[in-house]
Amino acid sequence: MQDSATITRKSASNLALSFFALGREKRDAMAVLYAFCREIDDVADEDSRPVDERRAQLAEWREDVRRACNGGDPEIPVNREMRSVAKRYGLSFDLFDELIRGVEMDLDRDRYESWEELDLYCHRVASVVGLLSIEIFEYSDSACHEYAHHLGRALQLTNILRDIRNDAERGRIYLPRCELNRHRVDETDLLSFHYSDGFHEVAAEAAVRARGHYQKAAEVLPVVDRRNMVAAESMGAVYWRLLRLMEKMRFQVLDGPPMRLSKQEKIWLVFRTWWRVRFGSIQPNYGLD
Repeated sequence: MQDSATITRKSASNLALSFFALGREKRDAMAVLYAFCREIDDVADEDSRPVDERRAQLAEWREDVRRACNGGDPEIPVNREMRSVAKRYGLSFDLFDELIRGVEMDLDRDRYESWEELDLYCHRVASVVGLLSIEIFEYSDSACHEYAHHLGRALQLTNILRDIRNDAERGRIYLPRCELNRHRVDETDLLSFHYSDGFHEVAAEAAVRARGHYQKAAEVLPVVDRRNMVAAESMGAVYWRLLRLMEKMRFQVLDGPPMRLSKQEKIWLVFRTWWRVRFGSIQPNYGLD
């Protein structure tokens, strides 16, 4: 298995890009957290392996990270690195357990009946990562927990919209059945990448919900902690721009590869966010335009 630095370096993720604004120690800690997330996600997504095997491997990850958080001797390389990170920043095993529960949901289901069910998934696979991240960023005001709650959901809903085609190729539909039924969108049409006015309405409703979470995150972030949250704010700026692009394109996400920002645009958004935060701007980086 690879160590966290190698996993992060090989990734082109927006999360990894946002780390540049952090000091060396926090950057290294976030690389370990990112690597953990990447590794367990890869386990769940390895469709060529039987579900029971993947479930058993995730159980091994759970017990191994439990050892890391409790000061034991983990066996997995990433978790060996996680041991010192968990000790330094007080990362709770309960959050790692919740995150793995979220990843396990992808083993148990490929449909969501309601927005409430999808919200639980978004909490586990995204907001929990935010709750772990803010401990590494460090904060003064406990309102940062609510900030992580909303920003995580905003980012995950944006991810879901971007990846609709990729998920459909694997037989997965994250958009809730209740909403698909309300707008008369047949699942077989979605799985065959058929765009319709009904699909646009469902996607637009998901975007409205994402917008609400972006706006709430910007509202609740304490001014005293804005500088410490610069990496999260950078993520918010990048994903907000992606959401706005999908809205302008009327969610034409079923034809071709997922929509992405250019690396230059992402670098510009990360740098602009850092500049605003560095010089005391309290203007939100997302949720307005």
